[in-house]
Amino acid sequence: MPNHKTNCIAIIPARGGSKRIPKKNIKDFFGKPLIAYSIEAALKSKLFDKIIVTTDDEEIMRVAEYYGAQPYKRPDNIADDFTSTQPVIDDVLEYLKHNNEQYNYYCTIYATAPLLQEKYLIEGFKKLENSEAVNAFSVTSMPFPIKRTFKITQNNTCEMFWPEHALTRSQDLEEAYQDAGQFYWTNLKKESNEIMFGKDSIPIIIPRHLAQDIDTLEDWERAEVLYQVINKKS
Repeated sequence: MPNHKTNCIAIIPARGGSKRIPKKNIKDFFGKPLIAYSIEAALKSKLFDKIIVTTDDEEIMRVAEYYGAQPYKRPDNIADDFTSTQPVIDDVLEYLKHNNEQYNYYCTIYATAPLLQEKYLIEGFKKLENSEAVNAFSVTSMPFPIKRTFKITQNNTCEMFWPEHALTRSQDLEEAYQDAGQFYWTNLKKESNEIMFGKDSIPIIIPRHLAQDIDTLEDWERAEVLYQVINKKS
């Protein structure tokens, strides 16, 4: 933890009931539980006065504490498959407020981000701190122009979303970005009615080879390959 108070807190949501990859958040990933990588990146950034892992799972709580985070047992009513991230974050913020802990910034960090690098957390904080924005979050570029994409119809044929661009060269189309699924900074001193992908947010661009969300076994295997390549280079 930092030696000086930064007024920043990291919140890592980590539910225990993953179905597609059982115990995903603490599944071994090259010798460490998956969540350990997110905790370690937060610690290395030296940005946070506290790192909280909010979970419904006792085993995750023990792992979180071992790697340097503060475990927090979330209430049962927000520990099901249908609760989105924001109510879980709001619950932690309310708990802190009840305990007279006030912070200016919080950063939601996903537990499934083993490729997260602390320099991007730092970049996000600095850009947010020196701006009028409310949020800063990790994004990465799409591998191919979205205006050349198509869907497969019920008749198993192809249909372009933007048929007017069927003959447009890909290099002439505007680049598009997507959520990288790693971290989301928020300035608690400001309010916004915009969505995260709106005008009150600053994008922190992550190289595509460092952005891999993990929802399926295929995602997991790709993350393993990327991790091995990155670490072999370094």
